[in-house]
Amino acid sequence: MDDFLPPLSPDEVRVLGSLIEKQITTPDYYPLTLNALTNACNQLTNRDPVVSLDETTVVRTLERLREKRLATLFAGAVSRVAKYKHTLTDAVLLTPAEIALLCVLLLRGPQTIGELRTRTERMFAFDTLAEVEAALTTLATRPPQPLVTKLPRQPGTKESRYAHLFSGPAERLALVPASLPSEPAPPAIDAQHDRIAKLEQEVAELKQQFAEFRKLLE
Repeated sequence: MDDFLPPLSPDEVRVLGSLIEKQITTPDYYPLTLNALTNACNQLTNRDPVVSLDETTVVRTLERLREKRLATLFAGAVSRVAKYKHTLTDAVLLTPAEIALLCVLLLRGPQTIGELRTRTERMFAFDTLAEVEAALTTLATRPPQPLVTKLPRQPGTKESRYAHLFSGPAERLALVPASLPSEPAPPAIDAQHDRIAKLEQEVAELKQQFAEFRKLLE
């Protein structure tokens, strides 16, 4: 059964959306380093609103996402630099079409079906608008927690827009305020995360050695 997701802050929404996007569109460079993730959050394209998060804010946001089991620190066999990836699809069962729609909604806010079809092309190719609407309907009615909602059509517009519900009721969604200009994370924070990455890598290596030793015994 899917987990019930806790509400996310605007910064958490941006970081989570950026991790999802880069996993799909640039898999060779995923998981992301802190610097790469900060740049992804602050992109000038495919983002609404455009923000300027510094590395300290991104680190603290990642810690909150880790507490909510939506992100994790990754320690690979080659790189010793701390890297991060999302774990949304570990907590919630989602199809590729659904994860693409959620990603675009997290990064660009409420959108029409036509906008969503166009903006998800890099992640998933919908053949028709009906397919987009069907996937949105599934997300809007899924138990135990709807993940999107259809907003009332605004005066002067022809189409309704859809919004994600990761931050609670759609009417409470707030724009992400622009932050101060980017600045490097304090050395203590970088050192802490590097230390964690090294420890997790050492554990992984010990597990591998143990598995090889066990195989020899067998």
